[in-house]
Amino acid sequence: MTQPRKPSRPSGYADHPGYQVTFQRTPKRVRVMFAGQTVADSLNTLLVRETRHTPVYYFPRDDVRLDLMTPTEHATHCPFKGDANYWSIQVGDRVAENAVWSYEVPYDEIAGMKDYVGFYWGRVDSWWEEDEEVFVHPRDPFVRVDVLPSRRRVTVTAGGEVVADTTDALFLVETGHAVRYYIPPADVRMDRLVASDRVTACPYKGTAGYYSLKDGAEDIAWVYADPLPEVARIADRLCFYPDKVDAIEVADPA
Repeated sequence: MTQPRKPSRPSGYADHPGYQVTFQRTPKRVRVMFAGQTVADSLNTLLVRETRHTPVYYFPRDDVRLDLMTPTEHATHCPFKGDANYWSIQVGDRVAENAVWSYEVPYDEIAGMKDYVGFYWGRVDSWWEEDEEVFVHPRDPFVRVDVLPSRRRVTVTAGGEVVADTTDALFLVETGHAVRYYIPPADVRMDRLVASDRVTACPYKGTAGYYSLKDGAEDIAWVYADPLPEVARIADRLCFYPDKVDAIEVADPA
């Protein structure tokens, strides 16, 4: 590791009193894979949660393959954590530039993160919690996802016509997000939709495909063909973006 840089003071907390950086040890075994090698494997990982950021795993240095890492000249400054130094990972001919960072002399507010390192999620090949691969970012233990059946009528209008009408929707309630309505394809005008090439991933639900309106707006609805087990009931159901359709109307309870 390189010599630590002196942190720049003052930190940003004084000017942003509502800003928070919190961390807690996770009971999960967490691993990072790159070029066929396990570059981090720990039972003592910290899950760091920061205002306006997705969660990040930080690993104790003793649980990281530092022999596969080379320090670089790259450095960044965070007003809430301090100055970060960076390392590249090299395994054989493969190199992940500036994929690893550490706050060598962290601010007092996060002193417990000293001697831990973080990895850029997308610069390594895969992440594992125990023996399950996880995608996009670590799952936040403070996020809950509930899937609730409802007989309330849900109607979706797009391109000036009704494209979905159901009393058999599943209401998905996820912490920090608006309620989403997953509609069975039997209650959707599938003849008015065309499959899109777009694909996205969610750490709580899985990999989603998309549908566009024929001769209309693109990617107005998504579908999880093979969702994660926790939300298995939404499989093959369509959910529409409220801002890409004319309206989504949900009837009051009868």
